[in-house]
Amino acid sequence: MADASLPPFIQALLKPEAYPHPAPEISLVQTHISYVLLAGSFVYKIKKPVDFGFLNFTTLEKRKHFCEQELLLNRRLCPSLYLGLVPITLQDAAFSLDGPGTPVEYAVKMARMPEERMMAKVIDRGELSKETLDRIIAILVPFYAKAESTPAIAAFGTAQAVSVNVLENFDQTQGFIGCPALSREQFEAISGYARAFLSTEELFAERIKAGRVRDCHGDLYSANICLANGIYIYDCIEFNERFRYCDVASDVAFLAMDLDFHDLSDLSDYFIEQFCQAAEDHTLLPMLNFYKCYRAFVRGKIGLFTAHAPEVDPATAENCLALAKKYFTLAQRYAAS
Repeated sequence: MADASLPPFIQALLKPEAYPHPAPEISLVQTHISYVLLAGSFVYKIKKPVDFGFLNFTTLEKRKHFCEQELLLNRRLCPSLYLGLVPITLQDAAFSLDGPGTPVEYAVKMARMPEERMMAKVIDRGELSKETLDRIIAILVPFYAKAESTPAIAAFGTAQAVSVNVLENFDQTQGFIGCPALSREQFEAISGYARAFLSTEELFAERIKAGRVRDCHGDLYSANICLANGIYIYDCIEFNERFRYCDVASDVAFLAMDLDFHDLSDLSDYFIEQFCQAAEDHTLLPMLNFYKCYRAFVRGKIGLFTAHAPEVDPATAENCLALAKKYFTLAQRYAAS
């Protein structure tokens, strides 16, 4: 039976006949900004018509543009994974992928990676090794070295520019204070720590001087890494340059925080130590705790957003709230360090 809370085109794409290729089993995964359809050997990612301030997908034109950006930017790290832009069309009251009719939505088509090799699954099985982290570092160091760095991009690394992102998170979570995932005490501790650190402008200036602010990935954690035959680091931030134009420290702090989140602090420390050595980055460590705290709070915020999205089912909402609570607890731990 179709889920009436889903848009009609998503309901149609849950049926195998909507696809031009075999798709005997189709599953839908939702985030606060996307519908992700797993269909046979492919994945189709469709942007929701939402406006969170930090992103705006409210028109078809914008959704198409950001799908194109997603393809362009993610091909920097894994070109074989991102296959193209596919219109979702409507003709005679029937929806199809890349079929006849008028485009009503657009999807990013990706090759489907083996689920059991997703980094989060590898972590859950206790199989993540230092050797794998070494391989990730070997990809990241040249990526950052080649990533674009201009005066305009470097300006996003100032304390003032970083504060826009950090303080926005606090503004957007004000209405959730007191919910089971975020207490007033936590909020005050985390926001107070962040504001104090942002006052140390000389640390941010030093990172800019060292050339460490670049066009980065922006969303570097285990949910966006697949450890298959090669290592695929995908799903970078395409919807807002100010989240991608950042200090390399902010990028790698996300993965380090994620390892902490999964109770792998030893591997987190190893990853940062080896990255700093390989990248010859001698000013990263003073920034690490701040950016870990920032990243943990962002993940908590996203959990709140997803849990309260009207189209999300109760089980998903409950899980997202539990994860948000854990992220906010971790952010508070960093704030107290």
